[in-house]
Amino acid sequence: MPGAAPETRSDSLVFFGASGDLARKSIFPSLYRMVKSGDLDVPVVGVAFSQWDVDDLKERARESVAASEGGIDDEEAMDRLLGLLRYVDGDYNDPSTFAVLRDELAECAAPTHYLAIPPVLFGTVVEGLRAVGLHENGRVVVEKPFGRDLASAQELDAVITQAFDQPAIFRIDHFLGKEEIMNLLYFRFANAMFEPLWNRTYIESIQVTLAEDFGVSGRGGFYESAGALRDVIQNHLFQVVALLTMDAPAYQGYGAVQSAKVNVFKAMRPLTRHDYVRGQFRGYRDEPDVAANSDVETYAAVKIHIDSWRWAGVPIYIRTGKSLAVSAGEVVVNFKRPPQALFQDALDPDQHPNRLRFRLSPVSEIGLGVRVKRPGEEFVGHEQELRLPTESPLEVEPYERLLADALRGDSALFTHEDSVEAAWRVVDAILTDHTPAIPYEPGSWGPEEAAGRLIGQDGPWLNPRVDPHPA
Repeated sequence: MPGAAPETRSDSLVFFGASGDLARKSIFPSLYRMVKSGDLDVPVVGVAFSQWDVDDLKERARESVAASEGGIDDEEAMDRLLGLLRYVDGDYNDPSTFAVLRDELAECAAPTHYLAIPPVLFGTVVEGLRAVGLHENGRVVVEKPFGRDLASAQELDAVITQAFDQPAIFRIDHFLGKEEIMNLLYFRFANAMFEPLWNRTYIESIQVTLAEDFGVSGRGGFYESAGALRDVIQNHLFQVVALLTMDAPAYQGYGAVQSAKVNVFKAMRPLTRHDYVRGQFRGYRDEPDVAANSDVETYAAVKIHIDSWRWAGVPIYIRTGKSLAVSAGEVVVNFKRPPQALFQDALDPDQHPNRLRFRLSPVSEIGLGVRVKRPGEEFVGHEQELRLPTESPLEVEPYERLLADALRGDSALFTHEDSVEAAWRVVDAILTDHTPAIPYEPGSWGPEEAAGRLIGQDGPWLNPRVDPHPA
């Protein structure tokens, strides 16, 4: 019988992959902040196959927090975290590893198991937990990617649901825990002035960009198995599009939000090779663990159509890439021009009347672009942007927020299986039916074909500015 998500708070946190990079870069600093905020006071059991003991784990935890932004600014909290740590060393393929883990959790009745490990090991670990009864009254948190395509996503879900019911499965995507992503949803539905305009009658097109000015940073082996489409667009940026385009939920509650997002994915037209431009930065093939003839895309741009009453005919352009001109994330909503050109400058195709811009990174900000008349007798204007900074020192880091939610059993900011499968259906065909990756120069904005063939007359691409307040 699969384990059901308990209604009570979890009484322990087990995280597999305790010696890995994700744990070092993100998990230990997040656990430290959770201790400081009071969100973590239960045993934390690290599991890995590294010939460590608990002292090695504690040393890694201290080193990780010290190297993170802010470092160790509360020794008492650091000591409390170290006091919560336990460790189990063993091979995930060895049943005795899970027997030892069961003994370590003997006094715990409702554990949360966090799988910070490659997806290929999910099935092995879930089966190990089930074999010793650690799935009962427990939850499981799995990292993306949730499969490599629709078939593998369904297979992965079938494996996990052998031990855990859907309400006990938390598919973690740290992108959804970012404050600026949650603000997309809040801004749309907390301000009534925009909702009457938020449709095909008034919106001309939407652009979503997530650019990075660095390469694969030694993760060539991972990127060879993923690529930009799987790594960023199918999950992160599709979620952004869903928040931008979903209909108003029928009732209060995140369950209604999840249903509204699924409806967006179901209305997305499956992509074809004509909707897709792939690129690869020059020098990628020289990276460690990258094939000499690799065709993996480090840049991907797609044109989305949502065949719904609200969005029919409105193109949505999404792009992401490595080794681009800047590191920045941005959403731009282009409104249509006024129905009659009363002023001469309105005939200039480069003069756009109105845009709503959500800057996601490196700083968060909302900007509304409007046209304002220049001083003088002539009716000639220029675009000005009204800007609202949304950056705050009080922001909670994504993993801190999401792991605390998982311990509480709050699945609001996690991805549900029906959403995962619906998103894979949109991209499934172009995972194999596509043109070769086009080389592009590092520091550029990717292949020219993304501007010419893909976005065409709906362009140009609006490149994010790193400095939100240029002189």
